[in-house]
Amino acid sequence: MKEIKIGVLPGDYIGPEITKEALKVLNALEKKYDWQFDIVHLEASGEAYDKYGVHLPEETLRKAAECAALLKGPFGGPPEELNHPKWSGVEQGAILPLRKHFNLFTNLRESKVFDSLIHLSPIKKEVVAGIDILIVRELTSGIYFGEKGERTVDGEREYFDVEAYKESEIERIAIKSFEYAQQRRNKVTLVAKSNVLKSSVLWREVVNKVAKDYPGVTLDYMHVDNAAMQLILNPGQFDVILTSNMFGDILSDEASVLLGSIGLLPSASLGESKFGLYEPIHGSAPSIAGQNIANPISSILCIALLLRFSLDKPEQADEVEAAVARALAEGYRTKDLYQEAQDDASKLVGTVEMGDIITSYIAG
Repeated sequence: MKEIKIGVLPGDYIGPEITKEALKVLNALEKKYDWQFDIVHLEASGEAYDKYGVHLPEETLRKAAECAALLKGPFGGPPEELNHPKWSGVEQGAILPLRKHFNLFTNLRESKVFDSLIHLSPIKKEVVAGIDILIVRELTSGIYFGEKGERTVDGEREYFDVEAYKESEIERIAIKSFEYAQQRRNKVTLVAKSNVLKSSVLWREVVNKVAKDYPGVTLDYMHVDNAAMQLILNPGQFDVILTSNMFGDILSDEASVLLGSIGLLPSASLGESKFGLYEPIHGSAPSIAGQNIANPISSILCIALLLRFSLDKPEQADEVEAAVARALAEGYRTKDLYQEAQDDASKLVGTVEMGDIITSYIAG
């Protein structure tokens, strides 16, 4: 296996802490299988702003383009500093441009309940048992990238954000969702709001057309408000959920609640090539940074996705996921997962310790 460049954007606050643990896992795999990785540090978000006055320098994009994949930590600052120049432009100045620059139009967020953590879910055990949902979110168009502006109407300010989709943008993400469904349980649920939004009417038309090429996959449809209810009432009915940028952002965070902690969930952002961006779905959590209590599992599971989708190493991806499942099954808990009445206090571990435990299972 020739040397492979992996770009790393550590992120802010807990970002570097959990990313470090993910890189431990990658290093263990490198030694075990005699692989060669070149880890390329990429400056972005707060780190880049402090040095360059911008959140995503051109040099970062240039170096990232030379990598096989990117591992990213969460970006952003404290809520109380939302209007500080260092943090106010992170979404528009770094996160969205990073996705758009590399045309990463497919975002994958999987919600799969760990049997050993089922007691953490706020939903009844019998409702969430066996849940395995893949949300396929369109990532480079829609309201996030539509026209934005402000105007004065009848003497008062009016702000607007436009949702717009082209047929081709819907078609390519629809194709991806049906392909993923073929590898799972052969069902796609399109979530939109076609009784109100014109753009959702187009989604239905295009997705219905694409579905004809996948006769083995069942397609159904839900309005987004109903889908939000059904994720809580009957999540087991879902296999692949296909939806727009905004709806996908909201529903995937809702689905994370089924697992009991947002610290468990990775995501993959992909385009037409093997290149991908892998990041936890949660934020930078300034309030717990530097205390060795952040859960690194979301970042470690990003390594599994990176192996599966960018490096064509499905067996090693399974190995990482099995190591995580083993650590949880054996009772190891970071603070977000620990319940005094349920768990062994001696197995309450920190960020570094959880990383070490999972890495040890891989190293053998």
